[in-house]
Amino acid sequence: MAQHTGHSEGSAHHIIPFDTYLKVFGALIVLTVVTVGAAQIDFGAFNAIVAFAIATVKATLVLAIFMHLKYDNMMNRVIILSGAFFLIVLYFFCIIDESTRIVQKSTL
Repeated sequence: MAQHTGHSEGSAHHIIPFDTYLKVFGALIVLTVVTVGAAQIDFGAFNAIVAFAIATVKATLVLAIFMHLKYDNMMNRVIILSGAFFLIVLYFFCIIDESTRIVQKSTL
């Protein structure tokens, strides 16, 4: 009787070289310095967009390499991307709500 290990034959673990971890760590450190530098510069209305863009790149590196999504099956990517998609939709609706409000002055 064959012993069941809980893994299918097609789900072999991918071994990421330690050098790759060091490169990603270095990239995260550089992006953190870029984040601090970008916070010192006034981009006007684009301050949040620049900060979110840098944070998105850093999160993508962490998800892909440290959480092994780059080498995992496609369904996990679909789940992560659908969560990100609905977050963007929610943010879009908040922007629409804020931009269509009528400004009222308080009489107090």
